[in-house]
Parts: sequence; structure tokens; C-alpha cells
Amino acid sequence: MSELIAQKLATDPRVAEAKRLLLAAVAEQQKHITGIRPAVESLKSSYADTIRRFGEVRGGPLYYPYLGSGIGRGPLVELADGSVKYDMISGIGVHYQGHSHPALIEASIDAAIHDTVMQGNLQQNEESVEVAQRLVGLAARNGAPIKHCFLTTSGAMANENALKLVLSKKSPASRILAFEHTFAGRTLVLSQITDKAAYRVGLPQVISVDYVPFFDAARPRESTQAALATLKSHLARYPRQHAAMWIEQVLGEGGYYAADRDFLVALLGVLKENGITVCLDEVQSFGRTTQPFCFQHFGLDKFVDIVTVGKLTQVCATLFSDEYTPPAGLISQTFTGSTSALFAARRILDLLVNGGYFGAEGKIIRLRERFIGHLQAIGARHVGWVAGPYGLGAMIAMTPFDGSEAVVKKFLQRLFEAGVIGFIAGANPYRARFLMPIGAIADQDIDAVCAVIEKVLAEVAPR
Repeated sequence: MSELIAQKLATDPRVAEAKRLLLAAVAEQQKHITGIRPAVESLKSSYADTIRRFGEVRGGPLYYPYLGSGIGRGPLVELADGSVKYDMISGIGVHYQGHSHPALIEASIDAAIHDTVMQGNLQQNEESVEVAQRLVGLAARNGAPIKHCFLTTSGAMANENALKLVLSKKSPASRILAFEHTFAGRTLVLSQITDKAAYRVGLPQVISVDYVPFFDAARPRESTQAALATLKSHLARYPRQHAAMWIEQVLGEGGYYAADRDFLVALLGVLKENGITVCLDEVQSFGRTTQPFCFQHFGLDKFVDIVTVGKLTQVCATLFSDEYTPPAGLISQTFTGSTSALFAARRILDLLVNGGYFGAEGKIIRLRERFIGHLQAIGARHVGWVAGPYGLGAMIAMTPFDGSEAVVKKFLQRLFEAGVIGFIAGANPYRARFLMPIGAIADQDIDAVCAVIEKVLAEVAPR
């Protein structure tokens, strides 16, 4: 037998016809999702009760009363109360191709007829190899020394695995450097690197972290000098004790502050001179700048030791150079990803590479310019309403009014009620941030979203 049974199943005309019918059914129902829609009156009570019960069973209320119905159309998503909203946070960056994307539905159908729901370190299928090879190829395409990829189920686990690679390699060095206001995750160790005390209340200290001030676009030269001085001070105070520096090139949870190349090159040069591993956290920034990786956008390929990706890739990964190849057993997991996530990742990477997203005139930058152009126009029409916009590429933020936590939360809650979903970031000032579903959004969607933003700003403006 020259053909695998699995290949016969995949090419069975009944499977092809089933996919065609399913996609046609979805497309037919999607025609009814045309824009923002209020909740269905008869569903409001039961929906509110379900939200309440979910908050009780999970041990805390949801940030938004959001429970999806299971269908959407690109940037639009239907909730289980019958309302339709523009999803401009995309699961904090996960739903890059929007909701009910036909290519991802088709990939999920293919995954559904495979033999297992989850794949793991002991038993993986061929798509795991393909996804890992594609990520390594993308990371190394401009000369970065990335050779290996370990797949995992979440950005936090990708970051944990990166730390294990570093600490094992650099032992007995055990201190970590990180930028002020960085976010690495919420596990026991990552909460120590994340520069937010509220996320580690009551938790024991398990790793020592020294913080370096981030780039200030209003003071580029001075902030670079301040960061270098702080970095060198830490190195002098704890000689040969630092294993790595944890680097977000754009602070995500920290408020969408973006670095620049000169700042990063200056710091990375010092790190390399001192034998300190460069760990780039691209769980949020991957696929959102002019290049697949943000480090490629900044031209930092020669400095990279380890890089982590996640969110839009569905399955997450730790990418690393030969130097950090782990000893047997150091990183291993029962689950490295679901079959559906791996099939989706494969299709998403295809769409990214072939969809005209990247470059100075690619889709990411074009959509960014349209969005921030609207925000700038709102700021010009209404002085004091909007500061910014901030961020880089598809990562966009603004500061409404005085940037106080109460005002920003009020704005975001009212925005949700009006049919647009964003999220909070930063602190003092706080910011409203948006992660556009780049693979699904069009100019007219951005125009509609920004009209709602201006309307809500008018409603919550101080009187």
C-alpha cells in the first residue's frame, strides 16, 4: 500500500463535500451579521443569569459580560444575548483572523477527523513538524541564529520554557533583568518578572529581578542614557549573577510604549559584552509590525538568543539557538497543543506569509494609519479628549481624557455597551488599547469603529 489511510480519508470526496456544505451553511448565516446590533430583549434576563453563574463558578466576575454564541463575521462577533459587537481586542491578540474565518473553519474540520484532540511531547503528528519548521524558518530568514522550536499550549508556558533554557545554561547565574512595566505572564515565576505588584500579592519570591527603565519617545537620548546607566549599575552590583534580560520591544500590558532601534541596540550591545542571554518576548508582538517578528522590524537579528511567540499563532512556541539546546527532560509537556490549534497555526502562517501583511506599505501599516488617522482627527476636533495614539503596527492605544483608571474603565465599559470591544493597559496614565483582527478587518470597519469611539467619548466627556 503506497498511500496512507489518513491520506485516503483526507481526500475522500465525502469529506470534501461535507466541508463545502458546512462552509456554505456558515456563510449563509453570516449574511445576517452586518454590523453592531443590540441584545435581543427576550434573551437579556437569561443571559445576565448565565453571566452571573459563570462569575460564581469561576470565583470572580468577568471583565465584560461577554459570552460568544459561536459565530461571527470577521471583526464582528455575535454574543449569546443576540447582540453583535466589533471585536477590536481579538481575545487580547488571539483572534488575528477575526471570527468564523473560512480558512480556519476548514482547518478545524480537517483537524476534527484526525485521531486525537490533543498532541503531546510523546505523541505528535506531522503538522507539529510543519509548524515548528515554519516558525524557525520565519525567525531565521534575516540571519538570526534560531535553529530550534519547542511547541506549547500558552504564551506563559513558552516563556517558562525560555526561562528554564536560560537558567539551566547559565547556572549558577540566576538573576533576571527586565524593563520597568514589563509583562511576562502570571505563573509563579513569571509574576515575579511582570512589573506589577498586584499580580504577586501573597506569593513567595522565587526569582530575583532587576528592572531597567524603558525608552521614552519624548526623551530618546536621555532615556537611553538612563537605561544604560541603570543596566550597568545592576551588572556592577551583582557581577556575573545575571542569566538573561527579558525584553518586550513594545510594552503590551504596560501601555503600548514602543522602543526604537538605537535604544535597543545600545542595551543589547552591553548584554552581549557581558555574556547575558537575550530573551525576546514576542507573544503579543509577533505578526503585528512590518516583519513577522518585531526583532526583524528593528533589525536585531544578530542579537537574538531566545524568542517566544503565541496568541495569534494559536499554538505557542519557544524558539532558540543551538547554544540553548536543552538537556533531555528539561522541557517536556503532556500537551504541546491541540490538533485544531496546530492545523489553524499552519493556515495562519500561510496567510501571514502570502497575504501582503508586511513591509512599509503592507496591510498592517495601511490599517494602522487609517485607525490612528481617525484617532488623531478626533483629538484635533475635541481638544483634551484623546492623547496619542501610541503603539506600533497593529498594536494601538490612546489615553482618554485624564488617563485616570476610573475614567478609562468607564470609557471602555460604555464602549463595550455601544458595540466595540477594547481593553485597558498601562498605569498613570491608563490607556485604552486595541488589537485589530488584521486578517479580517476592512477600511469600512475601522471607519465604523472610530465613529463609535467618538460618540462614546462625547458621552463620557467631563462636563
